[in-house]
Amino acid sequence: MSTQTARAARFRQLHQPGTPLLMPNAWDVGSAVLFATLGFEALATTSGGFAVTRGRHDGALSRTEVLAHVADLAGATDVPLSADLENCFAHDPDGVAATVTEAVACGVAGCSVEDFSGLADQPIYELDHAADRVRAAAEAAHAGPVPVVLTARAENYLRGRPDLGDTITRLQAYQDAGADVLFAPTVVDPADLRQLLGAVDRPVSVLVVPGAPTVGELAQLGVSRISVGGVIAVAAYGAAVQAVTELRTQGTCGYWDLADVARPVMAAGFTR
Repeated sequence: MSTQTARAARFRQLHQPGTPLLMPNAWDVGSAVLFATLGFEALATTSGGFAVTRGRHDGALSRTEVLAHVADLAGATDVPLSADLENCFAHDPDGVAATVTEAVACGVAGCSVEDFSGLADQPIYELDHAADRVRAAAEAAHAGPVPVVLTARAENYLRGRPDLGDTITRLQAYQDAGADVLFAPTVVDPADLRQLLGAVDRPVSVLVVPGAPTVGELAQLGVSRISVGGVIAVAAYGAAVQAVTELRTQGTCGYWDLADVARPVMAAGFTR
């Protein structure tokens, strides 16, 4: 098997209900190498975290920029990488398929497609159209010599539409359309998750947020994957803000303690 094929197969195997895959989201090559050195078995990109590195907001980067970033991270480590492709930079199914095909060519083991349109008047795609987009993404993800793992995302809760019934209906439609993994970011209430998990037959990913169950509790519920989204990237920038604020206001360098945490991992994983 090619390396990419082996990674994709491994990534698929890592989705086990009750033994969730902890999959941190890297925002650049350095963070990807850092997480792989720490022993994480798979990584994901983050659209928001990558945007931060360019001084921009989530959703403000082009398809070309994102795919180049995906290729950089896919080649940075030996572990499987899943690409956050937002809405695949297209409203129509053909455009979605084209983006997924290019992402596969970048060397990923998986990728995602979401039903957030980015349009002010209709932020979530109509269900039938959303399912058609997932179907096109799944066909592209599975068609080539390297069948990668497609994650279909229902964005209701992230976009101010906390409708569990509609979210479940969407995930069921995306499952029928060929998605391998289902994801409804910020659905974390245990009762809601039990209902969601009982309604679908695919591995379910959960985004951990403040107030969410612990990893152990999510495992007991039957969750298969845990994501952190872009928050670790933003937290790293938060550490930078604290460091330079300390420098300016106190004239001290307590931030060296954080640097000492990272240095041994960097020494083990980074190359000369």
